[in-house]
Amino acid sequence: MGHMTEIDTSVPHSARIWNYWLGGKDNYPVDEAAGDAYTAVFPGIVTIARSSRSFLGRSIRYLVAETDVRQFLDVGTGLPTVDNTHEVAQCLAPESRIVYVDNDPLVLAHARALLTSTPEGVTAYEDLSLYEPEKILQAASRTLDLTRPTALILSGILGHVADYDQARDLVHRLLAGLPSGSYLSLNEGSRGTDPAYEQAQDAYNETGAVPYFLRPVDQIAAYFEGLDLVEPGLVSVPLWRPEPSDENPRPIGQHGALGRKA
Repeated sequence: MGHMTEIDTSVPHSARIWNYWLGGKDNYPVDEAAGDAYTAVFPGIVTIARSSRSFLGRSIRYLVAETDVRQFLDVGTGLPTVDNTHEVAQCLAPESRIVYVDNDPLVLAHARALLTSTPEGVTAYEDLSLYEPEKILQAASRTLDLTRPTALILSGILGHVADYDQARDLVHRLLAGLPSGSYLSLNEGSRGTDPAYEQAQDAYNETGAVPYFLRPVDQIAAYFEGLDLVEPGLVSVPLWRPEPSDENPRPIGQHGALGRKA
């Protein structure tokens, strides 16, 4: 793995901190320190990380159970943890095909954990950046049949795109390459629900780590422009089709939805 030389363990890294909050092992002391500093200001971040992952799982289970989608394009994958996209999809539909896209050397180093497909299905990993949507679509077409409905997954990635108009443009360019009947599953950190979260994130963004920008809910809604939203629409992620076991779900500063391309 020649890429390993590019991994800087002296600066905290959002994918590794997220992995730490989710209970994973792919992180370094610098990430644990940053993660602990963040939770000292805002303990609720661990709930946000887990709620985001849980929303992703519920949206995939909905797609497999309620639609004919069996192809998933997961851009900005992050580090493998529990309930990765292919595990959730293939558990219900073993023939599901998944393409993961990330250009982070650490994620690449762990990508083999993402490639444990069922015999009936396929998983692939493409080392590409969110900023090259046409290349992503071209690479994905080696594994997926992009004339058939495909679910685009953008989970907590667009906050890393500093320019909002650019973030929106990237979503639209990715969706443009997918046919009618495709879906967008997206969830992002939001402003306006939890001032403590905003304070902690703003402080983190000043540490020299790659920043993540929380956005107002109406800006997150605009990512779904032109799509038909599955009920209940764009909501705080614990409120999106909660499991019967999720007693009394409460809103947090993370919003998500599932939208269908007509």
